[in-house]
Amino acid sequence: MSNNILVIGGTGKTGRKVVQLLVALQQNVRIGSRKASPVFDWQDPSGWAKALEGIEKMYVTFQPDLAVPGALDAIEALTHQARKSGVKKIVLLSGKGEKEAELCEQLVMHSGIDYTIVRASWFNQNFSESFFLDPILAGHVALPKAEAKVPYVDTDDIAEVVVEALLNANHNGKIYELTGPRLLTFPEVVSEISKASGREITFTPISMQAYTSMLKEAGLPEDYVWLINYLFTEVLDAAGNKQISGDIEKVLGRKPKDFTEYAGETAATGVWNARVETLG
Repeated sequence: MSNNILVIGGTGKTGRKVVQLLVALQQNVRIGSRKASPVFDWQDPSGWAKALEGIEKMYVTFQPDLAVPGALDAIEALTHQARKSGVKKIVLLSGKGEKEAELCEQLVMHSGIDYTIVRASWFNQNFSESFFLDPILAGHVALPKAEAKVPYVDTDDIAEVVVEALLNANHNGKIYELTGPRLLTFPEVVSEISKASGREITFTPISMQAYTSMLKEAGLPEDYVWLINYLFTEVLDAAGNKQISGDIEKVLGRKPKDFTEYAGETAATGVWNARVETLG
């Protein structure tokens, strides 16, 4: 049976993979983005009713993260509109160990709509599709909290869990914490990428203050600088973030993708050699 499903952030890191999987399963998918028709824009709630018209279920990702100021008001307004529009199920992407994000979760959980909360650890893809890519291409990665251990999770795994949660009522009312199978420090991650790409990439530990200044100088938007500062100072060292969860295996019946596998697949695309080739 096909459902009418809205994927908010349907062109993003997890959203586009959720769309691909749902289309392959012959579901009726509507992408929620500013470039889609009907338009979905977090900054313009006047178009939300149109975007939610006829929608039964939805996957919600908030950019850049549920922890940023303004997210709570936006999620509250969206759940209110979802109720009015007759949406029956919400799957919300949240962040593991983020107290501010958990306030947004509570709004969805108490909305009266069936829900599944997907709390993800840091993505593998942050190193190939996000703010860590440029320093890797430059061959010099400088980050604070060098010894912090993170159970990086792959967006392929997140997307599969989301689709399972959207299509199967057994996941209603559940909170899943998604992690990879092991903990890695930043120097270990850089070493893995260096090995997979066949490039020399150095890692230098720096202070939080120096890193924040670097981000501002690079011209990153204020909310991204705030978020990265928050993630490094509040989330990275939290005890709960160092725990490896078995939820991917519980939902999908298989182990999560390891960082080494991700690094091999990503290196094969050539994305980590892009700048080397253009300079050559």
